Amino acid sequence: MTERQVLTHVSEAALAASAAARLVTTVVERQAATGVARLVLTGGGIGTAVLAAVAATPGRDAIDWSAIDIWWGDERYLPTGHPDRNETGARAALLDLVPIDPDRVHPIAGPDRTGSLDQAADEYARLLQSQSRLEDHGPVPGFDILLLGIGPEGHVASIFPESPASHEWQRYVVAVTGCPKPPPMRVTMTLPAINAARQVWILASGSAKARAVRLMLEPGAGPLQVPAAGVRGHDTTLVLVDQAAASLLPPEFGRPEA
Repeated sequence: MTERQVLTHVSEAALAASAAARLVTTVVERQAATGVARLVLTGGGIGTAVLAAVAATPGRDAIDWSAIDIWWGDERYLPTGHPDRNETGARAALLDLVPIDPDRVHPIAGPDRTGSLDQAADEYARLLQSQSRLEDHGPVPGFDILLLGIGPEGHVASIFPESPASHEWQRYVVAVTGCPKPPPMRVTMTLPAINAARQVWILASGSAKARAVRLMLEPGAGPLQVPAAGVRGHDTTLVLVDQAAASLLPPEFGRPEA
């Protein structure tokens, strides 16, 4: 289990720019080493801001966009193109602005493409399994980078405290109903899928996330009450925050990054 490293940035803009630069560098390194990079995206304000910062940096041209696989850690069960879908935000911020291979973009299906929420979850689980390689040593891909936001109560992806998804350690993708944050129906990767990633980056900005960041890093925190506490990348776990999100952390946590 990897130790979490906290990196604090002076502002949300600095956090987005730093994470974007780190993302470009890591993707380029993985493509040089293996020929392809596998990236899992998140939604939310800071997740989308990071993608927009990637789009705005000249460094984006160092990425071979024909050799990158794109996934999502969770998705709202809404039709394709709906403004509340994570996919829609990611396409507007970055994916529609770069020459990415459309066959390597793997969105979670909405009600316009599947017959039910459960079918959407099952299809995404099968798609993950079909993309697992021998070197992944498991039934899902060992993603190179998996991005996560964190909710004010400590949720990640669509795994909310004390929800059925927070208790799930067998399945890799599940349907979520009765979500406490609208919309109520979603599809999410579970912690076993998330923790299969080589690197997991948890992004948090703003004072509304300060309590969740503090709870996540408490020594006794568990994934049932604070799902973010159960996140561990296989090689690296980064907690990338701005000063407002880090405001409740003791001084010994983290180091200034930008």
